[in-house]
Order: sequence, then C-alpha cells, then structure tokens
Amino acid sequence: MTRRPVLPGASELFRRTDTPAAEAEVTELPSLSNAISSPALRGAATARRDDAPAQPLTLVPGGAGDDLAAFRTPAAPGVLTPSAPTRGRPQKSVRADRTKHDEKITVYISADELVALESARLTLRAQHGVAADRGRIVREAVAVLLADLADRGEESVLVRRLRGI
Repeated sequence: MTRRPVLPGASELFRRTDTPAAEAEVTELPSLSNAISSPALRGAATARRDDAPAQPLTLVPGGAGDDLAAFRTPAAPGVLTPSAPTRGRPQKSVRADRTKHDEKITVYISADELVALESARLTLRAQHGVAADRGRIVREAVAVLLADLADRGEESVLVRRLRGI
C-alpha cells in the first residue's frame, strides 16, 4: 500500500457551471477506501450531496448598469495602473515622484544605529506626516552632510566628527 494521497482530478476541481450537477462528468477515484480516509475528499463529497446545485456566476463587462458604477472613478492622468505580470511576477509600478538610483553601496551599521534609524523613520511618519523609507533617510542625511562640508569646510560637522572633536 502506498502512502500517496488520492487527490481529485481536474474534472472534480474544474467543472462547468452551465450544466446541472447531475449531468457533470465525474471521474472515479482509484480506491474508495483512500477517498474516504481523506478528510478533504470526505467533506467535499458530503457537501456536494447535501447542498442544492449552485447558480453560475455571471460577469458584467465594465461593471455597467450596476449600483456601484457611479462611485467608480477613472484613473487620474499620470497615475500608473497595474499591468500584466512578467515571468510569473507582477511588475513593480514606479511612482512619478520617485528617483531611480543606478549605483549601490553596502554600509554596515550596528544594531543600535539600525534601531535609531528605524525610530527616526517612525517619528517622521507619526509626528511630522513624512513617509520615508530608511534608504531615503540615509540619502538625505548624506546630502546634508556633504552640503555642510562644501559650505563650512574645516568647521563642518562631518570633519569635526571624523576628527573626534
């Protein structure tokens, strides 16, 4: 005896809904004892016998004529809409206000620095209404330090911190 589970065939999983349930073709399982021992098949078999045949679902093209059509708004110009997935993965939509970065560096930080960075991100969001990821916060901090270095030179915060003053 094999320990392989007996699974329903495609005809049990995918059946036509436009024909009555009595006319739908169902393939037989290899062994009745295996089908009864499977809780999933046992529950599905009793549910099919007890319930009345379900009515087929119908799709309304474009949602026209329904009560909610007046509440639907078309996509605003400039807003990207989801497109078809590529290679089994959905495409990432790029917001118009995001900058694509071509270069990458890896920076190692301590656990305390990471907690402080995440705390700053949450504070920006909760108290100031600014939603920014950690990468954007780091890029802004680097920009501020480099601008301060360019403006103040020897007296900049970066020079003083790196010298240990």
